Amino acid sequence: MRRFPVITIGLIVINSLVFLYELSLNDPALNQLVMSAGVIPYQVTNEFGPGVARDFITSMFLHGGWMHLLGNMLYLWIFGNNIEDRLGRARFSFFYLICGILASLAQILAVPDSPRPTIGASGAIAGVLGAYLVLYPSARVQSLVLVFYFVRLIEVPAVIVLGMWFVLQFFSGLTSLGMPDMGGVAYFAHIGGFIAGGALIYLFKIGTNTGPPQRPSRQRNIFEDEFPNRWH
Repeated sequence: MRRFPVITIGLIVINSLVFLYELSLNDPALNQLVMSAGVIPYQVTNEFGPGVARDFITSMFLHGGWMHLLGNMLYLWIFGNNIEDRLGRARFSFFYLICGILASLAQILAVPDSPRPTIGASGAIAGVLGAYLVLYPSARVQSLVLVFYFVRLIEVPAVIVLGMWFVLQFFSGLTSLGMPDMGGVAYFAHIGGFIAGGALIYLFKIGTNTGPPQRPSRQRNIFEDEFPNRWH
């Protein structure tokens, strides 16, 4: 890694501070924050305006629980520092935000009349995963796997790990269609963000360095799904 990951660390810090602020609120105030700063598909398709447009950005920095936050931030740290190193700080910042916006749009296309807010950095981070798959498909990722009741840490090519993650999101999203809107994981935001990141990285990487990625020393099990929560 040639650059210190200022943006990646900055995003982790900002998300963490915002979540601490969420914890300081009582339930009515927290619900009001989520409803006012999250992306609500029904509002976008029926009441779009400057305030609703702002929600595409603010929603990326809200999370519905500790596990939601920690899972997202771990993914961001593992894969984000490599993409930031490749793109540079300014390009990575724009790339991250655009992926998050496109991820929200994908969720809106899937459930345009949903009254439930979508929050979290998952869509933007899915874009980072898509970019990583395109840039470094042969990089090896340490993953926890269950083998005959024993958990083992093995190295698996990124193309297999992230490819299976995408397939899981895709089929989970398909099975969620037509079901009652009870909240939970925004699978189509993950799918949209992943596809956006994989496509946009071709444009954003023009003129960047081409060195090998930093090899993460520790990885979590990428096959785990995002943790459901009451809003996302």
